[in-house]
Amino acid sequence: MASGGGSWKGLWVVTVAAVALTVLAATHTWNPFPQLWAWITTSGPVAPGTRWQQSLGGTPQSVAIAGDAVIVEYRTSVEAYGLTAAVKLWASDADWAAVAGKGAGAVVVTGRLLTKGYQVLDPSTGAVRRSDTAASAVWTYQDAIVDLSCSGGNDCRLTAWDPRAGTQLWSVGTGGIGFVLDAANPDLPDTRRLVSGAVDDDVAGPPVLPGLLGLPHDGEVRVIDTATGRLVQTVRPARDQRVAVVGGRVLTVTGTARDGTCYYAVVGGSPAGEVVWQRDGLNLRTADNGSACEQDQDPAGGYNVVLGVDPYGREVLINGYDGRNLWYGDKESTVLAVNDSYAVIRKDATIRGFSFTRDRNVWRQDDRPDAGAALTPYAAIVASKGRVTALSLSSGTVRADVRTDAKVFAVGPDGMVLVAGRDMAYLPFA
Repeated sequence: MASGGGSWKGLWVVTVAAVALTVLAATHTWNPFPQLWAWITTSGPVAPGTRWQQSLGGTPQSVAIAGDAVIVEYRTSVEAYGLTAAVKLWASDADWAAVAGKGAGAVVVTGRLLTKGYQVLDPSTGAVRRSDTAASAVWTYQDAIVDLSCSGGNDCRLTAWDPRAGTQLWSVGTGGIGFVLDAANPDLPDTRRLVSGAVDDDVAGPPVLPGLLGLPHDGEVRVIDTATGRLVQTVRPARDQRVAVVGGRVLTVTGTARDGTCYYAVVGGSPAGEVVWQRDGLNLRTADNGSACEQDQDPAGGYNVVLGVDPYGREVLINGYDGRNLWYGDKESTVLAVNDSYAVIRKDATIRGFSFTRDRNVWRQDDRPDAGAALTPYAAIVASKGRVTALSLSSGTVRADVRTDAKVFAVGPDGMVLVAGRDMAYLPFA
């Protein structure tokens, strides 16, 4: 067994050096500690090729691009930075923040937890464009801000507003909703967005306002037609059913436990309650434990597209409006991300982009066995350990490909925002 004398000598040398440095600093002969601390706290580059990198005051809850500004949400505050050079534009106290609108018409919606009301802010200046004091819940879309206000237990209204102009689009009474919906973008019975890898769940930004919205309350779903602002249907699912409002249809998923498994049936209904399409044996993965048939989550998919599994274990993407198959995979293929126009599919180590309108693969990435993916309006993101790639949706042209451990938080028309710890950087597209 080796002697421990060497380790004691090393410890003695370190101790003597530390004492010498302290004496030098105390006598003002030489103080290395400020430079040492600066070296420790200086961050390395988030990724090669970034236009700018900015140190943040904390770990962000979310990051979004709104026009020419980058909006950073913390637990109790919001900050805005210029997209061009990361110049700090403004800061505000808020418990939550979300972006509505798109492009030059984008705005920032902020509010306080357990406090009614919200503010609509200009993303470049932080100036208040509109203020509300009654709403308890707000949903943000590209073409609308929708809020829910209740003046009494059975007197609630859902109101849609133009994001930038602030004009009212419509308002409808919903009856009692209760306090299950609050703050920004509370969950509704629709679809779960598919996002995987080192990508934030909200990387795609606000969606377009769907044709139908479902409001849950006390075992019911109240269906609102957003084109006319009318309550068109109230659905009360049975104990073995789950309702999701997708693609202008009300999907009712029935799960029957029998023979040690769960048998599923899906019915797509119109706003008037008429059956438009139905599929037996289609599992929309609404139950975390398939054999128990306890449907406790929404189906996965895009805004008008749902992801299902057939009785043979093959994934299938279905148009929620008419029930058509948009893509039918084999047992080795897995859908990583989907929106209304494209899907990203992995098979073995190959990632492919599939176009619904062309009915074929439009790009591929090889040697990406553990990659995840996300779809945004401006690029498809393929992210694996230590690497992020942004590709053109329609052709697969590489717009950025960098080695980084950072997470993709936001994607705009000309680049994306990466975050690593408390450092944020903007990577422009080629």
